[in-house]
Amino acid sequence: MLTKRVRMNGWAGIERKNYFLSMKVAHPMDSILDSRNDICSLNAMTHQELEEGEVLNLDFTKLRKVANCESDVLPAVAQDARTGEVLIVGYANDLALQTARKCGMATFWSTSRNELWIKGKTSGDYLKIEEIRVNCEQNSILYRVVPAGKGACHTKNPDGTARTGCYYRRLKDDGALEFVNPAQPRA
Repeated sequence: MLTKRVRMNGWAGIERKNYFLSMKVAHPMDSILDSRNDICSLNAMTHQELEEGEVLNLDFTKLRKVANCESDVLPAVAQDARTGEVLIVGYANDLALQTARKCGMATFWSTSRNELWIKGKTSGDYLKIEEIRVNCEQNSILYRVVPAGKGACHTKNPDGTARTGCYYRRLKDDGALEFVNPAQPRA
């Protein structure tokens, strides 16, 4: 069984055991959702549905998974230095930061593979670092970058090119997702 029911402070929900699950949580005060306040629907999602679909499926367990990776990391954001667009949010450890400083390309630590990830090394879509900023509490970094390839995201537009960034869908009032640029729907 992939899930178990949980109830906290009047909320009915599920304990998530799969990375690609869709859930709908009913709450007595929320008339938008199912009127039966203890119903949860759970559907398996493919990578295609997760990355190209219109169903919201946020992974609220991500930080727990990050905490269990084999390296101490902090959030690392890649932002287009020209437009201000946030391209990627990942994680960096000391090795990733030192590599980024040395090679001048946005570098992360893959928390799922526990390995160094120089963005673009495989795809050719490098992110050239203009500057690295550190936040006030020194617990996250910001790579201000200039994209040196066709895009930054591993997902593709219908024409097969990488999307400029990973934030290509927005959350609608009804809870569904829609593509920010309607001219570039799912591939």
